[in-house]
Amino acid sequence: MRLTTDEEIRQLLQTAQHIAIVGWSPKPNRPAYEVARYLQAHGYSVYLINPSAPSTPEQPVFAALDQIQAPIDIVDVFRRAEDVPEIVEAAIAVGAKAIWIQKGIVNEAAAQRASEAGLSVVMDRCMKLEHERLLARGA
Repeated sequence: MRLTTDEEIRQLLQTAQHIAIVGWSPKPNRPAYEVARYLQAHGYSVYLINPSAPSTPEQPVFAALDQIQAPIDIVDVFRRAEDVPEIVEAAIAVGAKAIWIQKGIVNEAAAQRASEAGLSVVMDRCMKLEHERLLARGA
């Protein structure tokens, strides 16, 4: 199901607890790093996915979604549009509830596949900005 209204997105953000960030970067100036830190600061359990990034003592980094030993509510995608179908398939395989495709990333076929598989879908929006707008600022 495609989530497009403020109320639908607010509901997803309020009910989610576990978020996997696919395409996380260890570089503080990258959006995926900033969004992960923001979400952690707002009480979410955040799982970082990047097969080439090392784990740190504070935070493990996983190579793939299937390595996470917790239920995943949202898979937040910071990868190129052509990489999204593979990520959607992995999200379906692990039983994720939603896929969030970050601002500037659009893959209609992957979004349709996720929706048909029963995942909620948010596309071409920034989770941090939507959280700030809908929840953190008391909207």
